[in-house]
Amino acid sequence: MEPSYAHLGLSFLALVGGLIMLVVGGEVLVSGAGRLALRWGMSTMLVGLTVVAFGTSIPELFVSLKASFNGHIDIMIGNVVGSNIANVGLVLACSAILAPLAVHIKVLKTELYLLLSISLIVAVICWFGTFYRILGIMFIAGLILYTYLAYHDVRNHRVKEEELQGKKFSYWILLCLIVGGLVLLALGADFFIDGAVDMARYFGVSELVIGLTLAAVGTSLPELASCISAARRKESDMIVGNVIGSNLFNLMMVFGTTAAVMPFPLERQLLCRDLPVMIAFSAVLVPCLVLWQGVRRWHGVLLLCCYLGYLYTLL
Repeated sequence: MEPSYAHLGLSFLALVGGLIMLVVGGEVLVSGAGRLALRWGMSTMLVGLTVVAFGTSIPELFVSLKASFNGHIDIMIGNVVGSNIANVGLVLACSAILAPLAVHIKVLKTELYLLLSISLIVAVICWFGTFYRILGIMFIAGLILYTYLAYHDVRNHRVKEEELQGKKFSYWILLCLIVGGLVLLALGADFFIDGAVDMARYFGVSELVIGLTLAAVGTSLPELASCISAARRKESDMIVGNVIGSNLFNLMMVFGTTAAVMPFPLERQLLCRDLPVMIAFSAVLVPCLVLWQGVRRWHGVLLLCCYLGYLYTLL
């Protein structure tokens, strides 16, 4: 049933309110988890690649699980694929425009090639049509293994003592931040999905497009905020690591967890546009890091223009 005009206003408020809760919840969670990781001796770069990257992708996980449980599979799929595209075409692009990012391929070679491999595996799964439970479990196990190996590589990236200055909070405060962030994320996902579905019905837009646009951009705002903050501090490794790590989390944990709980279909039409665009946005980082040893300002402008062009084809 199409919502009334008054209902549409409430749906819009629910969508905006849920989005604000997702952004604030993600920021609070990342703040607590990041400081906790620093206290455990992780370097800033490693925190960006794992804790911050995964933490800023928690909104995608909550939104995707909520959408799946409510039977809105297309929103879940569009959220993951669209977020990965937005992380490169919007988040990384805006960060590079603000401050050119100097990063060599050697720093993030393993993570970048892993991201491209997982993206291709998702395309193969899409060709066969179903993301089965066993595949979801394998994706989760693979991400846990990667995180374990990344953390134990900390001995090669020990945190500097000065990085801890001003970041020493009690464990109780950090725990409260993490729990509070999770609560806001859960509530925000609830409001956001309900509002997004009603808006889609009212305007006659497909749920896949809603997932690829509103949900994707909305849940990518925590990445955008953290990367812009890092760009001002000229922490290039953390920015690129955040984007690559977030995209890995989206594919392996969000898709993996959803499939482990509830196997879902992947329409082959995704292979005609959205998955190739997602893979292309990730693959373009290889020549950037190899040839130019980073993402220059003109790269950011080009990526942003390509992303806006992609949004135009959707709408």
